[in-house]
Amino acid sequence: MCLGVPGELIEIQPDPLGMHMGKVDFGGIRKEVCLAYVPEAEVGDYVLVHVGFALSRVDEDEAKRVFAWLKEEGALDEELAPDS
Repeated sequence: MCLGVPGELIEIQPDPLGMHMGKVDFGGIRKEVCLAYVPEAEVGDYVLVHVGFALSRVDEDEAKRVFAWLKEEGALDEELAPDS
């Protein structure tokens, strides 16, 4: 199943090669994601992430509701497993 997960953009990282990257917090789990599709995103914004790419900005309230539902259903167990 393909799953887009909302998270909060907590850091934007400069990249000398021009790839727009950042860190996104998913309820305590932080992952590095590509921000190329959302160059307008700023720290504090919520973004929808799929396979390491932020695809769009989303409303904070909606992001929190969706994340809570996904967590409750156990749909995040594999998606947000800490990096090894």
